[in-house]
Amino acid sequence: MISQKTSRGALRGLAVALALTAGACQMNVAGNQSDGGIGFRQARFAEISAMRDYRSCRDDALALDNQARKEASAARYLASARLLGRCEAELGPEAVGVAEEERMQAYALSVLNYVKGGDIGQARKNLAQFQTAFAGHDLYYPDGSSFIETMEILLGLKDRTVVGEFSVANVSSTLKSELRRARYWKKN
Repeated sequence: MISQKTSRGALRGLAVALALTAGACQMNVAGNQSDGGIGFRQARFAEISAMRDYRSCRDDALALDNQARKEASAARYLASARLLGRCEAELGPEAVGVAEEERMQAYALSVLNYVKGGDIGQARKNLAQFQTAFAGHDLYYPDGSSFIETMEILLGLKDRTVVGEFSVANVSSTLKSELRRARYWKKN
């Protein structure tokens, strides 16, 4: 009987010690969370503000792109491409990792609009910046072809005369057949 009282007393003492330790840990964790919570909220607010500004800028560029398509205006395509580039440049470090696919699509549109506007040099630069900013990522057209590989071939960054390269390149079959047709008529 004495041993049971001693064990109960020891267990109570252990339970009290654990409760105090757990209580102290919770207070410490709660204190850290409140400091981190405020910092997190401020960082999140900065991200949201930056993305709101980015989306507003992007929407203006998309409106220019839409006008360019309706009017077939090279100047509007170039204006849209420049504005899309500016939107990405002004995004700032607080939101660089946010909405990555959305930003990739807008930046890819800037490359395409430089091509449509006739500024191949700037399209090449933007494609290189796209590959740097979104390293290891690519966009795919509905037919499964690669945006990067398609642009590399269209912009002359890959040799268009290599026959086997078209077979392994992840570009649309329409582009492959058009490039093969152009190569045929160039030789014959």
